[in-house]
Amino acid sequence: MSVANCDDMSVIDFPIKRVYYIYDVPKGIERGGHAHRELRQMLFCPHGSVRVSLDDGLKKAAYVLNKADIGLFVDKMVWHTMDWLESGSVLCVAASDYYDEEDYIRDYDSFEKIVSNR
Repeated sequence: MSVANCDDMSVIDFPIKRVYYIYDVPKGIERGGHAHRELRQMLFCPHGSVRVSLDDGLKKAAYVLNKADIGLFVDKMVWHTMDWLESGSVLCVAASDYYDEEDYIRDYDSFEKIVSNR
């Protein structure tokens, strides 16, 4: 769980295989609510404001992304939710791999069991 100033791409320590955007989300809506078994991500908010809440099973943290040059690294096995603080906000995600439904953990109780067994 770390925030980085992203003036250059060297802060991303994985090859980017997919980039996608989440947009047209009304203010007050929460997205995410899952973890990834292997996928790592760097999140950016080039427009608007999005709060990202992270939980690795040991500690929880929340960050507000509201500047285009600030990115948030989300490691594998980190439960995350994103709350839209402003309508019109855009969240950009650089991901370490292509979409794979099998990589998702969508049930928080299952996530807690997995991380408690590490």
